[in-house]
Formats: sequence, C-alpha cells, structure tokens
Amino acid sequence: MASVAVSHASARCTALPGRLTSRRRFASTLPLRPLRRPVLAQAESQSWYQPNSASPDDLLQLLRERRQAAAAGAPPSSREQQQQQQPAPQPRLGTVHLVGTGPGDPSLLTLKAVQLMQSADVVLYDRLVSEDILSLVNPGALMVYVGKQRGFHTRTQGEIHELLLQFSEQGATVLRLKGGDPYVFGRGGEEVQYLEARGVTVRVVPGITAASGISAELGIPLTHRGLATSVRFLTGHSREGGESELDSTIAACADPHTTLVVYMGLGTLPALTAQLAAAGLPLDTPAMAVERGTTPDQRAVYAALGQLQAEVAAARLASPTLIVIGQVVALSPGWARAQASGVALDAPQQAQQAAQQAQQAQQHGGSGIDAGEAVRLAGKLR
Repeated sequence: MASVAVSHASARCTALPGRLTSRRRFASTLPLRPLRRPVLAQAESQSWYQPNSASPDDLLQLLRERRQAAAAGAPPSSREQQQQQQPAPQPRLGTVHLVGTGPGDPSLLTLKAVQLMQSADVVLYDRLVSEDILSLVNPGALMVYVGKQRGFHTRTQGEIHELLLQFSEQGATVLRLKGGDPYVFGRGGEEVQYLEARGVTVRVVPGITAASGISAELGIPLTHRGLATSVRFLTGHSREGGESELDSTIAACADPHTTLVVYMGLGTLPALTAQLAAAGLPLDTPAMAVERGTTPDQRAVYAALGQLQAEVAAARLASPTLIVIGQVVALSPGWARAQASGVALDAPQQAQQAAQQAQQAQQHGGSGIDAGEAVRLAGKLR
C-alpha cells in the first residue's frame, strides 16, 4: 500500500463527432464505451463497435480522416498549393497534457483544464471522469475511452502509453483526462517517464484530489488544531507482491492525531480495520466512507471505525468510494446528523425527498413525520 504523508506545522474508446449524448446509457451497463466513425469521414458502413476491437491503427486512421476532412473544407491558399507540390514533411511530435479533473463536480475544474479540453485533438479519458466534465470537450476531438476498474481494464497501462505516444507522433495535441490529480495515485508519473524518454513533451495540469475536494464538500478539515496535526493518503490497492509493504505502511498510520484518507479502499476495508486496530488505533475512532463525492449521486456513511464495514455493506456503497478515518470526521455536519438520527447513511437528496414526503403527508392530514424520522426514512430508500 502506497501512501503520501502531509504534515501540518502548527499543530471515445468513444469517438463521436459531436456531444457524447449516449455516454450515460453505456456507462450504466458496461465499462466499455461504443465507437462510431466520425460523420466527417463519410464512413457510416461500420457504425458501432466495441472499443476493444478498435486497434491503435484504427484510431490513428480516424484521426487522419478527421484532419483530412477538416482540411478539405477550406480552400487552399496559393502558398498551400505550392506546398502540396513538395514532399510532405514529417509531422513534429505533439504535446501530451495530463489533466486532473477533480473528484467529479465540473465546477471544481481548473481554468487551464477547461481551456485544454476545448482545444485538444485527441482525448483519452478514464472511468472516473464524469459525463458532465466530458461534455466540456470540444465536439471535434477524437474521444478514446481507456477506463480501468478492478478486474477489468479496457486497455492495459502499457497500451495506454503506446496510444499516447502514437497520437503525439501524429503531431496532435493529446489530452489525458484523469479523475482527481494525475500525481496522486493516478499513475501520472509513469506516463510522464515513458513519454519523455521518447522525446515527447508532457505538461501536467493538477486537479483537486478527492481527499481535499470531498472532505471540503462534507465539512471535514483534514487537519485541525488539537485533533489532527498531519494527514496521510493511502491507497487500498497494492502492487503484486507488495502486501508486506502494505502492512508496514498501515502500522505507521495508527496515530490518533493523524487523519487517514484511503483511496480505492472499499474492498480492503475489513483488512485495513483489523490492521489499524492491531497497531493500536481505537475502534471508536470516527470514520466515514463516501461514494461518488461532490456529485449528485453522493452517498456517505458515518460510523465508528469498528462499525464502518458493516454500515458500508448495509448501505451497499460501490466504487468509487473514499474513506476518511480520524477525529476530524466528528466535525462534519453529516456525523452530527448520523449521531442524532441513528442512521449511518447520509444522502442529502434522499433526505430532502423524505422531508418533502413528510411535509406532504402533514398537509394532507397524515400523522406527520418529524425531521429525525425523515432522515431515518431516507436511509431506507436504497
């Protein structure tokens, strides 16, 4: 298990010609995304096929066809006519931009990220990049889905490296969209090393990492005077053969004055809890797990560390889920609501719906439901 410690000193494959109007439909059923040849290429005989059948050569051909069609739409100048009579020069290497898209809320994007999304030739995007964010990409970009999830990768990391290189060799401006921040458990460093070793210019645009973006949304300060003097980022995924490193890392994290933020830790939460307890962290330490933080689908579970796994299972949280452990969790309004209602699941939209139902029942002569009961009902909606 890798970790990052921060101390507090004072205390397409989708290739669509326009907007990706059908992304949500495919994302809800399959991790794969459909691919359609662009309208500009006038090749509708092969309308839809799955991204794993799209080889790098297919994708490069799509890019060439799109460029040729765009060039054909503008009359050449006299200088361009002269250049056409000369041998075509070899294209210079394009630039690859690794861009963090934050935890999911498009309003948390940086201005630089949006500017690049509106000018890129090719966009390779991950599973955690939301549809709302993808809708900001310029309609002329070639979209390539390279998402990965546990047990299934549409492309291996090596294949992603090759695609980035091959697109840059065509002189394209290539955008690699990553959830969160490219340098926080995003394998951005590996991609930079691979490309720079081959002469490709790489620029990295940071994104708001889930730890800070989601914690801010939920009112959890990562450090707080008297409660947490440091914060440590952990990943629940270890590389093959790295279990001993994982154990030693967790043992060093059992500090009651440290906030622990665990990325991708849903599957390893039982083991993580046992290891932290064995290292001396009290099981009554406040903790929480949040699914799809900062998005309209956000659902959070608040419980003591020893009860968190059972409550997460009862709420059926799914990936992507972020886990926060530490005394600072008790400062969250969500923790206060959970303690007052006795319901671990805190889903604002569901609670609002339940409150509206209670109000309607009162207006129609029903028995009436108080606010606490509305919160309890919201916890049962899913």
